[in-house]
Amino acid sequence: MSRARVAALGFVLLAGCNPQAPKAPSASPSAAAPRAKATPVVLRIRGKGTAERPVHVFQEVHNRVDYDLLASSFESKGPQGSMRSVFQDARVTFRDRHGSTIAATAPQAVIDQDANTVTLLDGVHARTSAGMTLQCTQLVYERATQMLHGSGDVVVTDPKGFRATGSRFDSDISLTHMRMQ
Repeated sequence: MSRARVAALGFVLLAGCNPQAPKAPSASPSAAAPRAKATPVVLRIRGKGTAERPVHVFQEVHNRVDYDLLASSFESKGPQGSMRSVFQDARVTFRDRHGSTIAATAPQAVIDQDANTVTLLDGVHARTSAGMTLQCTQLVYERATQMLHGSGDVVVTDPKGFRATGSRFDSDISLTHMRMQ
């Protein structure tokens, strides 16, 4: 066999080993139609604790507990990541970055994931780690700022007996940087 024939035969064999890329299938009419967005699944979850084993929820940020909540029962509703949970007979301890705490009780607490808040309702009684006490109708904790906002018959008392009253307040968790109206 001549060199030319061997080269031609080799070329043919190599061409057979390297087929062309497959052509894309033609689009079917159903594939061309836009798909409807899936609606999120709305979850509804209920739970009930006991005196010995209450419902327990806590939020941790950077290996530090932001708040710790105990309750007799709860009901959560909403899509995953946007839940709104309502707790009955709530006891919540909020902790700031510096170690200060405020422990509060209320008939009802609401954790709202969209608003990033914890709200205590219907009569709040609280005590800081430094011994200050707080009473108000509603207390809102903003997780992003670690600030408390209270309203309704606010009464703050320090360990020495000083007492302040107002209709609203904004403060840090230790109640040392407070603005009351």
